[in-house]
Amino acid sequence: MIAALTGTVTSVGADNAVVTVAGIGYLVKATPATLANLKVGAEASLHTTLIVREESLTLYGFGSTAERDLFELLQTASGVGPRLAQAALAVHSPDVVRHAVATGDRTTLTRIPGVGKKGAERLILELKDKVGPVTSTTRDDSDATSRPPAWREQVSQGLQALGWSAKDAASAITKIDTEGVDEADVPSLLKQAIRLLGRSK
Repeated sequence: MIAALTGTVTSVGADNAVVTVAGIGYLVKATPATLANLKVGAEASLHTTLIVREESLTLYGFGSTAERDLFELLQTASGVGPRLAQAALAVHSPDVVRHAVATGDRTTLTRIPGVGKKGAERLILELKDKVGPVTSTTRDDSDATSRPPAWREQVSQGLQALGWSAKDAASAITKIDTEGVDEADVPSLLKQAIRLLGRSK
């Protein structure tokens, strides 16, 4: 099991990064929040978990152990795989998800793409006794205005990879505020789009 990586960031994409450790480049899938903190050429440390399938080995990276632990916990619920667990972390912080599960907050859980009312109820039923102690939390918010983006295709692909429809992605992209943001910083723009989608539900 690869539990952590520390190395040089070689590239950062819409939903993954390459971290080079001792001459070996590791492709690591991560949420926009984690990717936004990675800079090409800089050193980075990520907590990781390796998902093993018959046809693939996929490494997921996280900025904190809390994110990694929740990612693994969510997958103990029936019907939840890596993609859905990662989408949950893309929309909410670990504390928000744990609090929603512990308090039976279906509304917060259904903001996660791919989670409907029945899915939220299943998460609450199966994980309520596993999430541990929680504290009151508030969800992040952000203002946005319309502005035609040159990076819309990358952001759209990132959103769809996390489970949103092309229509939802297009709607969020038109509302992203790029003022003061480097338009080449796709992870930050993708994170903003996810916040908008989470708020709209």
